[in-house]
Amino acid sequence: MLSNVLRPRVLYVDDDEDSREMLSLVLKDRGIETKAVGTAGEALSAIQAEHFELYFLDGWLPDLDGFELCRQMRDFDSQTPILFFSGAGCDADKKMGYQAGANDYVVKPDVPHLLGSITQLIAHTQNA
Repeated sequence: MLSNVLRPRVLYVDDDEDSREMLSLVLKDRGIETKAVGTAGEALSAIQAEHFELYFLDGWLPDLDGFELCRQMRDFDSQTPILFFSGAGCDADKKMGYQAGANDYVVKPDVPHLLGSITQLIAHTQNA
């Protein structure tokens, strides 16, 4: 469990409702509050209205691809870590994620790696 912030908040953007629900529960068990949304539009609205310690995104969304969403997020938030959690596992996809401004890229369904990366990025943010 993370110690410096009582309940860090993350924004999870994925068009798959089952994935959103499952990961929200897993993160809740680790003391991380998760707001889960299914579209880029919902994500952009949320980050303009609320504070999060981390954003994590799928690469494929119904209204905008995750890479473009990441670029748009970076336009007005250059500090909050962004993590891709995507089924797109090719090196070219990972490269696009990093070029868009992501801090890390985890390929689905590697949940243990995802959880480690989330914990590390939030801890780094808290210590900054």
